[in-house]
Amino acid sequence: MAEEKDVAPDTSPGKDGENIQTQLQEEYLKSLGQLEEGQLIDGNVVLVTSDQVLIDVGLKSEGKIPISEFTEIPKVGDTVSVILVAKENKYGEVIVSKQKADAKLFWKNLRQAFTDKRAIDGKVDKLVKGGFEVVLGADARAFLPVSQADVQKLEKPEKLLNQKIRVYVERLYSDGKINIVVNRRKCMEEELETKRHDFFENTPIGTDVTGIVKSFTSFGAFIDLGGFDGLLHINDMSWGHVTRPKDFVKKGQEIRLKVIRIDRQEKRINLSLKHYTDDPWVHFEEKYHVNDIVKGKVTKLTEFGAFIELEEGIEGLAHISEFSWLKKVQKPQDLLKSGDAVDCMILGYDLQAGRVSLGLKQVQENPWDTIVEKYPVGTRIKRKVVKVTNVGAFIELGDGVDGFLHGDDISWTRKSKNFGLSVGQEVEVAVIAVDAENRNVKLGIKQLSEDPWKEFCENYKSGSPVEGEVASVTDFGVFLRVPGGIEGLIHKTNLVENREEDPDEALKKYKPGDKLKAIVLEIQQDKQKVAFSLRDYQKKVQRDDLSRYMAKEESSDSTYTLGAVLKSKNDGAEEANSSNAG
Repeated sequence: MAEEKDVAPDTSPGKDGENIQTQLQEEYLKSLGQLEEGQLIDGNVVLVTSDQVLIDVGLKSEGKIPISEFTEIPKVGDTVSVILVAKENKYGEVIVSKQKADAKLFWKNLRQAFTDKRAIDGKVDKLVKGGFEVVLGADARAFLPVSQADVQKLEKPEKLLNQKIRVYVERLYSDGKINIVVNRRKCMEEELETKRHDFFENTPIGTDVTGIVKSFTSFGAFIDLGGFDGLLHINDMSWGHVTRPKDFVKKGQEIRLKVIRIDRQEKRINLSLKHYTDDPWVHFEEKYHVNDIVKGKVTKLTEFGAFIELEEGIEGLAHISEFSWLKKVQKPQDLLKSGDAVDCMILGYDLQAGRVSLGLKQVQENPWDTIVEKYPVGTRIKRKVVKVTNVGAFIELGDGVDGFLHGDDISWTRKSKNFGLSVGQEVEVAVIAVDAENRNVKLGIKQLSEDPWKEFCENYKSGSPVEGEVASVTDFGVFLRVPGGIEGLIHKTNLVENREEDPDEALKKYKPGDKLKAIVLEIQQDKQKVAFSLRDYQKKVQRDDLSRYMAKEESSDSTYTLGAVLKSKNDGAEEANSSNAG
């Protein structure tokens, strides 16, 4: 049996080279079989020149891509996605396209973003009817309706041009054609909600923030804090009085503010300007004290008084009752207007409530403090009438003080609603009473002369005869004016001597100016009233005649009878009064 021998492989250099070349050809042919033209593949950058980029895609030659197809120039070693256009052209070159690859990737990502409701990037290119045209990439353009372009109305749409924005794809096709519609507003709302949530969760009270003045209301200004608003209330603009928010901040102004309140449940933010300075009330008692006279500026007038600012943040109220010692002020506007600089006195304050009570009249001398010395009772003065009422007249004394002349103090004897006084008329009066505490000065004209009632009561008593003239005739009697100008009533029943006579007929006999003699029936000095009687006077005359007759009888033997004497005297008295009445 023949012995078996091992056969060694052929390892000569020529043979090895042929094997390697064969393997490479096999690998190349294998790779050619795996790749298909139009396929999206990845390649590696092996060379970058000034005008092109060489990409190794695993074939026998590199693909060449114009550098213009790159938005950013790649580096050697970078991976780039391309479309295999041709495995080998007639020159044996591999043809690839990055531009086609980008378009394919773009549409793939666009469809996926639409399906997943994911935001994509775009750039606003131009204004079109109803909105904007947005470039998305790979020559794809979308329509952005103006209503979906922002969370608020765009005052100047052109400001959005050339801006890079984030949008949601609302639509890709319409009627089988590409018709892309995008929505920026939804992206912004989500972004703002995220910012708002972060603000409420992570912002402590006292934080300084920066915002833009967005709009005004009667109670303050809304501040844009980056897509969501905070309120700068009018009371938080200044420690002082603020009438118009626009006096402190301007629309569009960027300002620094302090967060003073956050309501996470209601999503409200309150901001402040004034909290960058100390509350002036903290130092109030260091600068102000009760009874201090201070300067201030009128900031506001109300029906009950005036608000006066002593300094920024310190505002007090001068009640209308503290305006004047003398005048009863009906409206603050009669004496003051907003912006007036005034001197006033601090009457009191409440630090906790932030209130100061002020007085205007207290900085002036009170004329009532010296009124008694200046116008003692009995003083006779000549002054002008400033006002006439249905019960009397006000007389100007001076220094803003008026005295009152009551109708009852014009004459001792005349009682009339027509005082005979007019505004501007100068009259002489006497001071009859002064009440400084109640601010009242009483004046009188009749007190310039003696009281005729006093003299009358001294000279006449009940039963005394008196002579006068008829002042007036009424339905119930005759008023008789007697010495001193005093008038008293003769009731019509006291005009007749007996009941058989008709008083009304007797009343017709008399007229003003007739001279009459009567008897005083009754005097009421406190009420300044007196009553007279013509009948009693006639009876007195008869009694006096009887007395004289009786005295004469005792001294002589007269043949006249008593009846004849009385008849003769009575006829004489009636004839006398009748002739006076006629």
